[in-house]
Amino acid sequence: MKKIFIGAKIKNEPNYEKIKEIVNKKITEKKIAVCYSNQFIEVAKKISDKLNKKVVQTIQILGCSNPHFSKEVEAILLIGQGKFHSVSIAYESKIPTYILENETIEKISEKEVQKMEQKEKGMYLKYLHSEKIGILVTNKPGQQRLKNALRYLKSLKEKKGYIFISNDLNTKEFENFQINCWINTACPRMDLTDGEIINLEKLQRLEKLNSR
Repeated sequence: MKKIFIGAKIKNEPNYEKIKEIVNKKITEKKIAVCYSNQFIEVAKKISDKLNKKVVQTIQILGCSNPHFSKEVEAILLIGQGKFHSVSIAYESKIPTYILENETIEKISEKEVQKMEQKEKGMYLKYLHSEKIGILVTNKPGQQRLKNALRYLKSLKEKKGYIFISNDLNTKEFENFQINCWINTACPRMDLTDGEIINLEKLQRLEKLNSR
């Protein structure tokens, strides 16, 4: 079955002069990256042209994306709705991050980032004390990382690993299996919304840090 993806755009354009004023006032950094979700692509382009900042990068953000930022970037401006992307980007990049929503701007606080860091540390400790590991794999295009899951499964020595493959992963079903810890190879941000999951890439990074 063929699939057609149609981009959606916001109906009402914002007041660009007002946005220019609040962004230049709230963001003190001079070199920024502008990120946006799909429906704000045109808004992001127009805002980038109006700011009194050097826009080093413009990046579209998806739920499953893991953006990489230039060393030049001093701050990140996310144009979108809701904090899901902005908090996770601040957490992953360790760069000052601001979210622009409905012509208001808010900086992601250190407390919000620290909360995610603590959750990750807690899941890593749980993983260390776990015997049975569930490895989550989705067959959705763009998120399917079965090879990574199989490679990780072969690397397990003192733990038993089981691969779970599904189109849609429902965390409510986890309690039906006697699994101590869940490893995510699908959407890299799914573990940020659920306290029972740790992302495979983050797990491998933590293992390298702790092996030094």
